[in-house]
Parts: sequence; structure tokens; C-alpha cells
Amino acid sequence: MVEEALLQVKHLKKYYEIPQGLFKKDIIVRAVDDVSFTVNRGETFALVGESGCGKSTTGKTILRLTDPTEGQVIFNGTDVAGLEYNEMRSLRKQLQMVFQDPYASLNPKKTIKQILMEPLRVHNQFDEKDRLQKIKDMLEIVGLSKDYLDRYPHEFSGGQRQRIGIARAVILQPDFIVADEPVSALDVSVQSQVINLMLDLQKEFGLTYLFISHDLSVIEHMTDRVAVMYLGKIVEVADTETLFKDPKHPYTQALISAVPISHPAENKERVILKGDVPSPANPPSGCAFHTRCPFAMDICRQVAPETKTFSDGHTASCHLYTKSEEEQKYVTSDSK
Repeated sequence: MVEEALLQVKHLKKYYEIPQGLFKKDIIVRAVDDVSFTVNRGETFALVGESGCGKSTTGKTILRLTDPTEGQVIFNGTDVAGLEYNEMRSLRKQLQMVFQDPYASLNPKKTIKQILMEPLRVHNQFDEKDRLQKIKDMLEIVGLSKDYLDRYPHEFSGGQRQRIGIARAVILQPDFIVADEPVSALDVSVQSQVINLMLDLQKEFGLTYLFISHDLSVIEHMTDRVAVMYLGKIVEVADTETLFKDPKHPYTQALISAVPISHPAENKERVILKGDVPSPANPPSGCAFHTRCPFAMDICRQVAPETKTFSDGHTASCHLYTKSEEEQKYVTSDSK
């Protein structure tokens, strides 16, 4: 079976300029710095990494909630990054988002009926009677009663609000949904319910997810492939099972080692990273991870690593897997 690419992100960059006054040079914050990946139709593709690595900015830039500095976002053959306002507006019914904070993402002045009616009205879907029935059906699908239609967001728990947020994203039956940390603000007891709901909706409506999270336990449970981000760059991509069994990049190894053990008899060696994540306004030279990497070599401090592709399609950007003659000289000299 040939996999169909629904979304292609090519060399995406999002930089922010911070003014420093009349006689000082502006600071450039490289929130997303030359990111490329492909999401296949029907799969759940994950972006993981520490807070501040650029995951959420990548998701928002893909949906044009913020405009990219450079690069292409090709959705179903259309370059989203180059669309005019009206063209992007008509495309939004195929591109939706589930936000991290269920308390801030719903308008407190509108009832649930009004919140779910708005996307149908904006995109001129169905007539008034059919819209109301569609809303009732969608509430039932996400596990909420139609009696809740005239209630306001403050009358619901966090888990119920997130179900409403998911219903709002799915009601237009989009092709692609960016889920930005959709369960991180919820109690652990509710997280599994929301995750299972999203998986059920994916099967029912044929959805494709870009799932953004820092929780690797959640990622392992519900995703097909994973891209690991560090300081605005993707450092490793692999299918989920392969990544957890055989992580290549030292940063990925450290992240996975921090996942809590599932059984008392399990023996796991913890990798402790030293120092803090560098500022994206002043990233280190060479490999951005070298300031915290336990395997850092001279070349890591001077040359940015190229992406190495392994036989199973697994990719990693790390000098540990280099084979070029020039880089091998650094490896050899470091090992003496």
C-alpha cells in the first residue's frame, strides 16, 4: 500500500524580531528554524520536545495562525503559505485545531450551541434546521448530552470543555487537525478518555492528526510516527515503535529515559541532561544540542550535523552517525 502525503512541510522558518531601541540591532528569535517533514493521510504524526522548542509555533504556522518567515506548507497539493486571505479562509474548513487550554479556547460569552454553530455558519454548511441537528449529533459523538446546548463554558469541567473544543474542530469534517497539547491541562483520569475519543473520531471520520506534546507516554500510545524537536530544529524522525526501541539522537535517548517505568521490575538507566535549553535568540554554533550532550565532540561545536537516513527510513541529525572523511577526522581525534 502506497502512503499518500497529505501535508508536506518544507524548510519552514518562523523568526520573531525583538526591537532593541534606536541604536541597537534587533534580536532575532529563531522559533522554528528550517523544519521539514511529511504527514501521510490517515496517520497521527507527533511533534515532541521540551517546552520552548518550537512545537506549538510550528503547528500554528502550518495553519497560518501566524505567517511563516520562509518555507512551504503544501496541503493536498496547495501551498498554504502562499494563499491570499480569502483563499485561506475557504480552506480552513479542511484544516482545524484543538487548543491546549480548554478554559481559554472557548468564548465565555457564548453558549455551546453558539460556539458549535459558528463554524457551520461561517462556512455556509447546511441550513438552520440541519445545523442544529448536526450540533446535537456531534455532542452525542463526543460523549455530551444535547441538554447542554444552552449552557456556557464556565458550567463545564476541563475534560468536558476539551470535548466541546474537539467537537468544534471535527464538526466541519476536516481532513487535518493540529492537536496542540490537547490533554496536558487535564487530570490524568480524564486524559485517557480524551485520547480514546480522538482515536475513535479518527477512525470514524478518517482524520489526520499532527499531535503536539511533551508527554512521551501519550505519544507512545496514540501516534504512528514521531519527530523530535530541539531549539527550533527537528533532530530525529522515526515510526513510534522504532523510536522507543532504538532512539538514535542523544536528546531523544534522554527524553525516553525520563518516561516513568510501567512496572516495578523494569530497569531503566536515566540519562540526566546538564544545563538549560539555550535561547533561540542566541543558539550555539554547530549542533545546537552540543552544550548539553554527553557525547559532544569537537565537530559538534563547529559544524551543524547533516540528517542521516538509516535503512528503515529512520532519520537523525547527529555526528555520531557520520561517515564523511572530513567529519571522521573529528571523530577519530576526539576518541584518542
